[in-house]
Amino acid sequence: MAIAHKVQLVEALFDRLEKEIIVFQAQSQLNCCSGCGACCSTPEIEASPLEFLPWALHLFMNGEAEQTLDTLQHKSSTFCYLYQPLTLVDRAMGRCSNYRYRGLICRLFGYAATRDKYGQLRLATCKIIKEGQNEHYKTTEEAISKGLYIPVFTDYYMQLSQIDSRLGTTMMPINKALSTAIEEVLHYYAYRPFPTDLANIA
Repeated sequence: MAIAHKVQLVEALFDRLEKEIIVFQAQSQLNCCSGCGACCSTPEIEASPLEFLPWALHLFMNGEAEQTLDTLQHKSSTFCYLYQPLTLVDRAMGRCSNYRYRGLICRLFGYAATRDKYGQLRLATCKIIKEGQNEHYKTTEEAISKGLYIPVFTDYYMQLSQIDSRLGTTMMPINKALSTAIEEVLHYYAYRPFPTDLANIA
């Protein structure tokens, strides 16, 4: 399957998830705090290369892929390359430097569920939301147990893997996933002409 087609499928999956999360936020009244980057500043987050393929193609289309790959390969920190803390002293406040192209893990956390050992859905969110929005959190947990729809991590990663089983199921440190996504795009276009009809993608 062509890289461009994979990117279109990944972005379509992200669009469906975005719509579901908007509905879930409205029903639960749970929201991330403005400027909070506590989850993004966690070291050693894992992701799959496929969820960053749209970002990698975007870099390639703008002539930034090789330089970014070189930077990533020489990066010693395990913090996400895309995350920009407001200060070096407090990494918990910051933002994503390329929010449009954030990965699936970034989109799901806080507004999706995992299954416990009994198969019950449990909202996967941060301590800040649990404690700071405790009333809404408890109400939402109860509503989920009674059937409130919530995106599920495994369901979305299964859909991602159906686009490309190798790139969609191989979990690795997030910066390695970013590097691998760029490498996939560079390898694909190494012996193919530069794409000229991907304006809507990149």
